[in-house]
Amino acid sequence: MISVKNYKVLIVEDDNDINSLISNLLNNTGYNIVSAYSGTEAKRILTDEKFDLILLDLMLPGLDGESLIKWIREEYNTPIIVISAKIGISEKVNALNYGADDYITKPFSNEELLARIEAQLRRNNILSSKKEELNKIIKYKNCIINTETMEVKVNDNILNLTVLEYNILLTFLQNQKTILTRNNLFKICWKEDYLGTDNTVDVHISRIRNKIAKFDKEEYIETIRGIGYRLKI
Repeated sequence: MISVKNYKVLIVEDDNDINSLISNLLNNTGYNIVSAYSGTEAKRILTDEKFDLILLDLMLPGLDGESLIKWIREEYNTPIIVISAKIGISEKVNALNYGADDYITKPFSNEELLARIEAQLRRNNILSSKKEELNKIIKYKNCIINTETMEVKVNDNILNLTVLEYNILLTFLQNQKTILTRNNLFKICWKEDYLGTDNTVDVHISRIRNKIAKFDKEEYIETIRGIGYRLKI
């Protein structure tokens, strides 16, 4: 069971009794609750606040539930669970096609509602963590850089780089279609302007090339004569 302490849920339900019932249930479970009683009010709240989950009815005054789902999906990836008295297959299919993640029909059991909420939060956390993990990884050909651990691998072999060499290679992988001049590299990696007579950049790139060549015969960094360097396209 996940910890619910920091999860914020928006309940969009125009029936006061049902809204209060769900609010009390989730409050007692430990969720942080905000209630809206129309689609228009929910849209205003969502513009100002961030939520981890949205529970909404389809038959709402003002902006109806289907239109609200469409708007939410244009702006946010927040999980949506529809709670509706509409039991027809077409209504369920339409809501899911509009962007809802789950659909519960009224009347519902408290246990089922809590289980469905927990399942959506767990799924969203997994997707978020995978996305975050992917954002830490940069790939080019057979080279992989983990920007969190600063580990560099070529064909699954760890590349032993100095800090400057790592920063230079990282700069290339972060700018894969860009020609980088020596002055570009100096400003990014050395935090200085290039004087024009120093071959320091060339020496470091030569070392990076040699280290990569031990594990891969492909050319990674090519020289653009008279301009600078870029990753081999």
